[in-house]
Amino acid sequence: MTYIIALAEDNSINRNTFLQKINMLGNMQVAFVAADGHAFMEEMKGLPHAKLPQVVFMDLEMPQMDGIETIRLAKSLHPQIHFIVLTVFDDDEKIFEAIKAGASGYLLKHEPAGMLQEAIINVLEYGGAPMSPAIARKALRLMSKSSLVAAEEKHELPEMITGREEEILKHMVNGWDAKRIASELNISVLTVRKHIANLYEKLHVQSKAEVMNMAHQNKWFSS
Repeated sequence: MTYIIALAEDNSINRNTFLQKINMLGNMQVAFVAADGHAFMEEMKGLPHAKLPQVVFMDLEMPQMDGIETIRLAKSLHPQIHFIVLTVFDDDEKIFEAIKAGASGYLLKHEPAGMLQEAIINVLEYGGAPMSPAIARKALRLMSKSSLVAAEEKHELPEMITGREEEILKHMVNGWDAKRIASELNISVLTVRKHIANLYEKLHVQSKAEVMNMAHQNKWFSS
């Protein structure tokens, strides 16, 4: 299978390095490369639906329109596209701002080609939320810190969430993919994905990362 990807990055050296890594992989097609957020949105306008990228790697610090604003705008227009932040920054605020904007993952720029490939497959095939280990550790620390300083009151799950959806949601928050959830609950992967789609619609989110963030903020499954 060939995956269609795109890159938004203002630094020419970083663009070339990224493309060199992608060229090492045999199943990637680069739809386009943009130097800033505005250029990215213009490139998107010119593409037919069938040639839109499935995954976009997005720099954060760009002129004209930064990565977070670009993700927010592009995700509203193309909710089916996955955005993975590719940055040298592991700033606390930027991690969650990117997730809230609709990013599906967060990688540091020095990651090797294999990590990029794994991230693409993760988001497209398993609905995952790939993160560089350093970012994942920081995100967990931030969530832990947030839970300590937040009010002790738990927010109940919305009433429209069914019992089965709650089961699946709990496994998602624990990092399980659709295949593992299906095996645990003895149902098909397709059924799990349908439940996940219903959860996204009911919770008004567009990615697994947003679901996890919402669950931690509302302490739905904390003891």
